Amino acid sequence: MISISRLLCGVAAPGDSLRYGEVDPSEQSISNLPPIVVWNSTKICNLKCIHCYANATQIPADGELSTSESKSFIEDLADFNVPVLLFSGGEPLLRGDVLELATYARELGVRPVLSTNGTLITDRRAKDIRNAGFGEVGISLDGIGDINDSFRGVDGAYALALQGIRNCVAAGLKVSLRFTITRDNCQDIPAIFDLLEKENIDRACFYHLAYVGRADGKRVHDVAPEQTKLIISQICDRTTDMYSRGLKKEILTVDNHADGVYVYIRVRRDQPERADEVLSLLRRNGGNNSGRRIGAVDELGNVHADQFWRHYSFGNVCERKFGDIWSDTSDPLMLGLKNRKALLKGRCARCNYLDICNGNLRVRAESVHGDVWAEDPACYLSDDEIGINKDVIQK
Repeated sequence: MISISRLLCGVAAPGDSLRYGEVDPSEQSISNLPPIVVWNSTKICNLKCIHCYANATQIPADGELSTSESKSFIEDLADFNVPVLLFSGGEPLLRGDVLELATYARELGVRPVLSTNGTLITDRRAKDIRNAGFGEVGISLDGIGDINDSFRGVDGAYALALQGIRNCVAAGLKVSLRFTITRDNCQDIPAIFDLLEKENIDRACFYHLAYVGRADGKRVHDVAPEQTKLIISQICDRTTDMYSRGLKKEILTVDNHADGVYVYIRVRRDQPERADEVLSLLRRNGGNNSGRRIGAVDELGNVHADQFWRHYSFGNVCERKFGDIWSDTSDPLMLGLKNRKALLKGRCARCNYLDICNGNLRVRAESVHGDVWAEDPACYLSDDEIGINKDVIQK
């Protein structure tokens, strides 16, 4: 995640301790800390999203972790000092024991976060979510009205999700709106910012497209590099405008660490007095953290480098503890992801900002090039901007 609001406006948010850490000044990153874990706790979903990375279905998968197996898994996460467990899916609210499991995680010192489509969150359910101890509720909207419904595959999904947001806000929950940027909905980004203000939403995460699941083979829906740059510029402009008016909402982008480089270049141009601070924050974050500071477990208990790597597993939590699997670098992919710089190819290998991007999203490179270590095709910065043709970074 790239915190646009922190980097551009200098205002810290609670999640910054996970992004930048309280590390020794001699440390250059926080990559040695335990990961945040995304748990795709069930495959069942009530929607039919065209870009679903998990290929969610209308029924649960055979062999989904039972309540007792899930509690053992959560105990292992606590033993490994995992700070956050993000309950995702499918639709996690269709899992009958999700509130019980969230409460159990909270009791063991693991902060539970909910990632949901929001359509099932009634007033009563919002209160139950709050009482279970969820620290944040992420609700996905991929446009306004019919645009969102076309992505979600169900008419009326937007109205239900918006009501879910309102119910969460009324219950005192921190709400994070989640929006996946594509060619078909990017025109709604200004309206999404307007919605943040109107509905008193605390946070927005703008996701770049990962070419996996149902989005694999649909890359025509991704935005062109030159358009991506304009979109990120627009997000930056709207963020600074809100802060100039005293609206301190947290704005982040996800799944493209070229955004961090873009913001640094922008700050160096417009706020040179803050450039060193921003560069230091980005270096401490260390760039893409798949296989390092972010991991995933699917509904069957299989461990993945992140939620997009469902086609490759390092082991199963019913057979080995999560911490043992995560720490085992005998698997070449796990070893490579933890220390990937020497393995990268193409523009990524030559990029002058590798210490703050770390080669970006490897699963996207694999999807397009058939090579995990190839350059990320979603990098929208020019050769000059990333220092291939000349040395532009301030060391």
